[in-house]
Amino acid sequence: MTTKKEQRRIRIKYRVRNKISGTAERPRMSVFRSNKQIYVQIINDETATTLVAASSLGMEAMPKKEQANKVGEEVAKKAMEAGITAVVFDRNGYLYHGRVKEVAEGARKGGLKF
Repeated sequence: MTTKKEQRRIRIKYRVRNKISGTAERPRMSVFRSNKQIYVQIINDETATTLVAASSLGMEAMPKKEQANKVGEEVAKKAMEAGITAVVFDRNGYLYHGRVKEVAEGARKGGLKF
């Protein structure tokens, strides 16, 4: 049973996903936010493979916004090592605010373009 808030996020998620998809040249950077952690994946939708992933597991000592920023920087560093410089940002139905925004800013600071 999903709540009204979850149903709204899922509806937004599918609306956004109809418009964007990751390619080999510009993969999709997907953000998942739980109450305690934040997870980021860079995905090539053509081959349905995850190219790079990072999460906030093990960073529980710092505030959540700082965790999100560090995860953004970490995923950007891993992406640069894998030869990825440009991505399409998928906020996954979440508002571009708070931790989701911090992930994006951290990734930009790390050198990713989107």
